[in-house]
Amino acid sequence: MRYETKSRARVIFHVDMNSFYASVEMAYKPSLKGKPLAIAGNPEERRGIIVTCSYEARKFGVKTTMPLWEAKKLCPDLIVLPPNFDRYRIFSQKIFQTLRDYTDLVEPVSIDEGYMDITEYIQKHPVSIAQDIQNRLLKELDLPCSIGIAPNKFLAKMASDMKKPLGVTVLRKRDIPKILWPMPVSEMHGCGAKTTEKLNGIGIKKIEDLAKANDVQLKNLLGINGIRLKERANGFDPRKVDPDSINDYKSIGNSTTLPRDITSEKDLLSILQSLARTVSARLKNKDVFTTNVAITIRYKNRKTITRSEKLENPIREEQDIYNQAKHIFMKHWDGSPVRLLGITGNDLVEEQHVVKQLDLFTFEEDAKEEPLIETIEQLREKFGHDIIKKGIKVERKEGQTDTSFDKDFLRKN
Repeated sequence: MRYETKSRARVIFHVDMNSFYASVEMAYKPSLKGKPLAIAGNPEERRGIIVTCSYEARKFGVKTTMPLWEAKKLCPDLIVLPPNFDRYRIFSQKIFQTLRDYTDLVEPVSIDEGYMDITEYIQKHPVSIAQDIQNRLLKELDLPCSIGIAPNKFLAKMASDMKKPLGVTVLRKRDIPKILWPMPVSEMHGCGAKTTEKLNGIGIKKIEDLAKANDVQLKNLLGINGIRLKERANGFDPRKVDPDSINDYKSIGNSTTLPRDITSEKDLLSILQSLARTVSARLKNKDVFTTNVAITIRYKNRKTITRSEKLENPIREEQDIYNQAKHIFMKHWDGSPVRLLGITGNDLVEEQHVVKQLDLFTFEEDAKEEPLIETIEQLREKFGHDIIKKGIKVERKEGQTDTSFDKDFLRKN
């Protein structure tokens, strides 16, 4: 007998794995269970950075992005392991296979979280379905998760964050004034550190303040995203759960036909630098990073080659793009006169999904530029503004998996 909801509103789940990397390690090696465990970039280094940690470690005050030396000071018995992304990907694929047993409408949004629309698949009460999913993931994969249940994606996301680990939380629109509005805007999905600072600057401290804010003032402050955030604060979010979004591959590039055929390495590299500058600006304008850089070379005889390389970490700064493009160009240019050059950033990831394989050196270099720290914090706390436009959609290639991880920068070459 199909369970009927009174309002016939959509029923959306947000499934969020709890301390995913640490939980996978404990599932893989049960002797780690119940112990304070942290996953850290370069754990051999005294000043490595915590990527994630178990709830046992969190009781001691250990937190994501905390320097390893500080974490060990708080928790001398802390067990530290390096990240094993191949292992995490395998477990992630199994998680989403399980979710698809309940509905075809499953949208992975990162390696450890995704949305489900079960509106047309309900056979019993949604809470019972959520508990069944939790129990299966625990029994079959030994992995805990929290699930938010709501009539739209935003509210489901907010609900899943309200009780961890192993929470099942229902958030209805009628609950918004009592549950959502008293929360600070910093805890709202979509409000990163910079956005929060701007909102606080005009007196918007709580989500209720945002829900009742002046549209003109918000638009002047944050552009169209300000209006979207106000809509979300009032419980409005029309986005559908889109399984096909995992096949959307986005590219941003720039190319130029040279005024004459050029053989000078110095001149060609100067052109690459200019192209990298443009690509970097376009990536920043779209709030995305590239995880795959490609170059195009067209020779005097019109022979054209395109070569690309996947990256270990996502990039979008001009110099990073130029260095990668130069590396590829020098490897494949045969010295012949060049008629056209191009640089393309492929397999883009949205800013809120960017995570780095943190180690001492990358963290300390990037920490000099505060935006990365904000990005890291946004990802770890699962914030994001969800305003990235869809890009170019390409045909699926043979051998491509059915998960979002083909565009996940954690993959190996």
